[in-house]
Amino acid sequence: MIGGVSTSPAFAASPYLQARQGQAVAEKPSGATAAGSDLSDEEKAQVAKLKATDAKVRAHERAHAAVGGQYAGAPSYSYTRGPDGQMYATSGEVSIDISAENDPQATLQKAAQVAAAALAPADPSGADRAVAAAAQKLRLQALAEIRAEKQAEQQEKQAETGESGLSAASGRAADGDARSRPASKAYEAASQAYGAASQAYGAGNSRSDQAIGRAVALSV
Repeated sequence: MIGGVSTSPAFAASPYLQARQGQAVAEKPSGATAAGSDLSDEEKAQVAKLKATDAKVRAHERAHAAVGGQYAGAPSYSYTRGPDGQMYATSGEVSIDISAENDPQATLQKAAQVAAAALAPADPSGADRAVAAAAQKLRLQALAEIRAEKQAEQQEKQAETGESGLSAASGRAADGDARSRPASKAYEAASQAYGAASQAYGAGNSRSDQAIGRAVALSV
């Protein structure tokens, strides 16, 4: 099985593969049965079952450790002595670190690897699946952090773009005002000239009317 360590909660997972290539540990006590032929049929059947369990447990734990990589510890086993005096692994555990990393991207990668390690054996246990679920939760947390970081970066860029656009618009308005001032002065000068011409024209018409009036009076 697989177990969590470090700052994360520990989970027990199921039996599994590891280093010794599935071979039983040969620890024969004094007085142990030396030859398989000395065993009864029932004892031989028991030994065969223990050997099969030993191979399965070691294979299971080795699968956890191999996929877990740097996040997994070395497998540890619990043993049962068989009728032949040999010690057989009947359960095992691989510790695995399921704590978050400082960088959410690193946490995301780690969560994926931990989940894969938990489900690596052909027969993952309920505890193995619990570790995989914890890794999935860690993955979702990392994704949320990554999205929050991207949104913050976008908002910062939009703020910078908005300030730049406002500055440019203010500059264009100032340029427009500067260009419009000479035109306004020219318009004022033209208006003044037009007024003076109008006054001169009016004065000329008045003198003409007076002259005509005098001419008429003289002719009567």
